[in-house]
Amino acid sequence: MSIFVAYAALGLMAVTPIYLGSFGALPKPKKEKKTVKGDEYESDSETEEAAEVLSSEDAKMFPIYGSVTLFSMYLVFKFLNKEYVNYLITAYFAIMGCTAVTSFSATIFKAATKMKLPSYHIHLTKQAKELYHLRFSNIHIGAFIGSFLLTIYYVATKNWIASNIYGIAFAMGAIRLINLDSFRTGLILLGGLFFYDIFWVFGTEVMVSVAVNFDAPIKVTFPRSVFELFTAAAPRFTMLGLGDIVIPGIFVALCLRFDHAMALERASAKKDVAKEYIKVKNYPTPYFNACFIAYVVGLLTTFVVMHTFKAAQPALLYLSPACGLAPVILAIKNGELKKLFEYKTETEEESGEKATPEEKAGESSVKQEE
Repeated sequence: MSIFVAYAALGLMAVTPIYLGSFGALPKPKKEKKTVKGDEYESDSETEEAAEVLSSEDAKMFPIYGSVTLFSMYLVFKFLNKEYVNYLITAYFAIMGCTAVTSFSATIFKAATKMKLPSYHIHLTKQAKELYHLRFSNIHIGAFIGSFLLTIYYVATKNWIASNIYGIAFAMGAIRLINLDSFRTGLILLGGLFFYDIFWVFGTEVMVSVAVNFDAPIKVTFPRSVFELFTAAAPRFTMLGLGDIVIPGIFVALCLRFDHAMALERASAKKDVAKEYIKVKNYPTPYFNACFIAYVVGLLTTFVVMHTFKAAQPALLYLSPACGLAPVILAIKNGELKKLFEYKTETEEESGEKATPEEKAGESSVKQEE
């Protein structure tokens, strides 16, 4: 029974960052800055970090880069002192993890409380040219203090719960900040990593060896038996790599952005487009739902096979086909396959060069009122 609790915990830790990260990756309409008694209040768009958009060429090279990195880490652990290597890895991930957990905690707190606080600004300039601009609020300060204390605790103990918090924060941040530019790119990425995962798990010992020796929050873990935490000197853990969360997760996020784009398209057919653009919040999400459910089914299949054969499984063997086929089948059923493959994620440069139809309609309506 304990092993099923472990699988359920892994599943929850996998779907949570995918769900939150997908909604965090949605394009947000710019909001006006609000000032109260001279204080500038932050809006979501102010603190939003720029997303990295992956193209088809990036997707084609991803398995190659991943293979080189994975095999390099395998050689490092094979020929160098594992203890010293992990010291360096711990230092790196402690710094990165503190930043990730700060962002994750602040996002969750703001979403839960809807609190708006005055924002602080730090500008770094050289000869009137801005080199760096940091915006933060008291929420971020509190989150940073908590994250810093967690980092000290993690470095001192390597506690698996602290490691999981880092892993979830990393996964959610990656899903929110890495966007696929199209469904074609997404299918290329899923297809390439499908074969990548099969080769490195079934064909060699490399993937499992690195996962076991790499003492860093690149996976989420849960004890196979909670009782072993108190009775065994070295309790056994089940694990799920962050790649098995992030890679399908950015594809699930793409499906949600497509649902959002379809909702905007329907809104643009109405008379008052500017208002409808703002009101597009509670819209149907069939493609997101289909892909999200497919991910859950693929993950359950992974656990069933892993439990049945008592051996490590390449999760993307099951997750890639499940997530890739779900929106395609739904699009064929709805007669929207052409729209699905024509959809493109708009980059910041493109959005700056041209206004959306909704924004144009909004501008024209303002001119008419004037």
